[in-house]
Amino acid sequence: MASLDDANEAAAIVRDAGGQIVGRTRLQKIAFVLEVAGLGSGFPFRYKHYGPYSEQLTAASQRARAVGMMRETETIAAWGGVYSTFSTTMPQDSNVDPARRRLAQEMVNADAVELELAATALFLSYENAPDPWGETEHRKPDKAANGRLDRAKQLYQRLRQVRTPEPLPNL
Repeated sequence: MASLDDANEAAAIVRDAGGQIVGRTRLQKIAFVLEVAGLGSGFPFRYKHYGPYSEQLTAASQRARAVGMMRETETIAAWGGVYSTFSTTMPQDSNVDPARRRLAQEMVNADAVELELAATALFLSYENAPDPWGETEHRKPDKAANGRLDRAKQLYQRLRQVRTPEPLPNL
């Protein structure tokens, strides 16, 4: 079971993203990019179907829900699947680096697939893939189609413009 500190960290990601995050995948990708930028909560990540994934973050978000730090509402999508909306009413923390909020809010407003592609390329760069964008396109050809990969690259460049303790690498 995740600790209360981990639960608080999971809820804080939602708080810093503006109080609401739509989608479990989006929560994972926001947490991963924050981690790489030196603004994270210490959650470890590995590669899974949708890119970087932290089992510890999943457990922490479940604990945060259980103790009332965060809510998760599941909604049936038009296509028949279910998606989650995470929310919190945690008060803003004046000690939070403004770059963390700026990054999180940029990602919460981004297209979910484009964010997934950008986070996957970033993850693959840390796995020493010689061409992270090419490898992302290879692993996710349907998602990378129709200009999404190019828009994911543009999103990533916007994220890189935020001054963070650990600058995001040039991919």
